[in-house]
Amino acid sequence: MILDLLMAGLRALKEYIALHVLTCLIPAFLLAGAMVTFVSRETIINYLGVNAGRLTSFAIAAGASFFIAACSCTIIPVASGIYYAGAGIGPAFILLWVAPAANILALVYTGSILGADIALARVLAALSMSFIVGITMNTAFRREELKRAITLQGKGGKLMAKEDVALLLLLVAWLLAPNYLVREGPYLYKVYLWAVGLVIVTLCTWLMKGGEEIRHWLTETWLFVRIIFPLLLVGVFVVGIIGAALPRTWIETWLGGSGLRQSFLATLIGAIAYFATMTEAPFVSTLMKLGMGVGPALALLLTGPGLSLPNWLAIARVFGKRKALVYVPTIVILGTIVGAVAGMIL
Repeated sequence: MILDLLMAGLRALKEYIALHVLTCLIPAFLLAGAMVTFVSRETIINYLGVNAGRLTSFAIAAGASFFIAACSCTIIPVASGIYYAGAGIGPAFILLWVAPAANILALVYTGSILGADIALARVLAALSMSFIVGITMNTAFRREELKRAITLQGKGGKLMAKEDVALLLLLVAWLLAPNYLVREGPYLYKVYLWAVGLVIVTLCTWLMKGGEEIRHWLTETWLFVRIIFPLLLVGVFVVGIIGAALPRTWIETWLGGSGLRQSFLATLIGAIAYFATMTEAPFVSTLMKLGMGVGPALALLLTGPGLSLPNWLAIARVFGKRKALVYVPTIVILGTIVGAVAGMIL
């Protein structure tokens, strides 16, 4: 029994490394390092910083998040990148939540499998939750943010040089292209596209940047890798064990209907298990055919890709344990409420 569980953890780890490290995490880490290195800290502070208007900064963070097709683990380097570049805790955690919970690729896929009403409910729920998350994180860590504002004084100015804009957009395209352009066929197709992107990124970097800038960029990137990556591996291994130990019949029995209890259990399962972006929709579709209610389904659609045990561990390491202890329960509570309300309406 114990050996079977350990093997399940190793299989989950093997699958994660094979399918996500190359095409997802490597571009994400490089993008995070590039944002810290090349993006003007002053302008980020002005638009997303502590003293920026909440409505404006939250809206910018939420709007940008829709176009980043990333899972709960891949988004951490990106969110931490803008945070350490000067963004406030609210916008950073909005990005951390919305990008995996309701990116445009996942929404389109959800609509094609579960219907337009579920997709619309998902996007509205994710947006509503994002603003509450931003307000909660801002309020809980207001003193800390004010101290950061003293050392991060925005003076406006140019966001970054044209070549830096081009390089950043190229990195974003490299991160998104495998998921957006390769929807069917072997995973190897994504690898081919990733390899083409690597060649283009390398060539453009060599033409646009000097040796010192590249070294600085790679140093910042390695910092994110060293802090985040080991915890992601540990988390994925543990989730694999939990998945093997949890009987499927238990899920089917306890997730039927659309009450508060069912939504809470669905949210809790989603908050612990790891779902790569777009894998949550077919999983939820299967459970709904077995009797899962609409409310718990929406809760799982949100928290499944939006949270995970690896995500918890990485957030605690990158942003601090106190922030993780505020953020994770906030998402679980909001997901439960959203699921219960959706169950009464849909």
